[in-house]
Amino acid sequence: MRIPSVSLHCTSHAHPPASIANPLGLSYLPSNESSAWDMYLQQIDRVSPFLGDLSRWVDTLRRPKRVLVVDVPIHLDNGRIAHFEGFRVQHNTSRGPGKGGVRVDPRLLSEGELERVTRRYTSEIGVIIGPHKDIPAPDVNTNDRVMAWMMDTYSVNQGTTSTGVVTGKPIALGGSLGRREATGRGVFVVAVEAAKKLGLEIANACVAIQGFGNVGSVAADLFEQAHAHIVAVQDHTGTVYNPDGLNVKTLIAYVAVNGGVFGFKEAQSMDKDAFWDVPCDILVPAALETQITSLNAQRIQARLVVEGANGPTTPQADDILAQRNILVVPDVIANAGGVTVSYFEWVQDFSSFFWNEDEINARLTQTMQAAFASIWQVAQDKRVSLRTAAFIVGCTRILQARALRGLCP
Repeated sequence: MRIPSVSLHCTSHAHPPASIANPLGLSYLPSNESSAWDMYLQQIDRVSPFLGDLSRWVDTLRRPKRVLVVDVPIHLDNGRIAHFEGFRVQHNTSRGPGKGGVRVDPRLLSEGELERVTRRYTSEIGVIIGPHKDIPAPDVNTNDRVMAWMMDTYSVNQGTTSTGVVTGKPIALGGSLGRREATGRGVFVVAVEAAKKLGLEIANACVAIQGFGNVGSVAADLFEQAHAHIVAVQDHTGTVYNPDGLNVKTLIAYVAVNGGVFGFKEAQSMDKDAFWDVPCDILVPAALETQITSLNAQRIQARLVVEGANGPTTPQADDILAQRNILVVPDVIANAGGVTVSYFEWVQDFSSFFWNEDEINARLTQTMQAAFASIWQVAQDKRVSLRTAAFIVGCTRILQARALRGLCP
């Protein structure tokens, strides 16, 4: 097996470097639009005028606190030694430990090779992670098994079991009930809250979803349970459409067997680009970054966009959607369900007292509803978008902590 030189990438309160490619190839970024990191910097520029006296600290948000780059050598199954490049970026820890996900394409590795990469990478970054410093978590193409390897490797190196060093672990190793579904559930919760503001009934609403992994499929199932109609789903294999609504549970079962939505017989196949023309009330981009651009924002027919992915909308597209009076619930709030339950998992690990799934879901719903209400109010008071409001809230909290702590030495 030929193993290309791929990078294993972790982020902690930071956007990925611009050099990371789009492995699913779901859309193309126009040359005049921004990378994920540039998008973040543009948001900082937009929020700076609202920070008052804290604006003197704003440059701390434009620079990562720490970037660690490591060599990750492993033995491949064929006997060769391959070298991978590993990163851990800690953007800001003014308010406490960093939190972030591991990224590698497992399709390029056998299970044994993936385990060796994970363990060696964990050993290399072990000097800067820890339950009180920086807590990795699963992201695209990672799962609870990978987190178990990370937790075990860190624990072996420390000489004591440290379940709190990662979240998203298997339940048997201190993972939290409801963690796998948390991001998709959070997307659904904030979609309901945003729909109320628009006077949009979730029951009988038409929903289009890009991405059908843990986030998209869970959100789709919850929308269907609320009697919404999932009219289109797109993933890396194709796009399926049924104006009368897809049977989500049947589609989930089909994807589990076939690896994607392509070929699903209870819907018509659709060209990838035509997904953006689907008539719908709610659009959920839950795949990868920079999917909604100036090339397709004019075509979107939804009243509400709820970002299940990280950075799926470019600033240029944001402005177009705002001009068209399409409400966008930004990623920083819409997909925060996963990190919220990761926090619950971290707390449970320290106390060795675990909540049942109903308690987890109730706490998650309450947290997401309160966060959305807070951001909505800021948006109304400042007359800004929900994205700018979310950045006002988040940046203010971080910079207040930075200002109060001061500089040492």
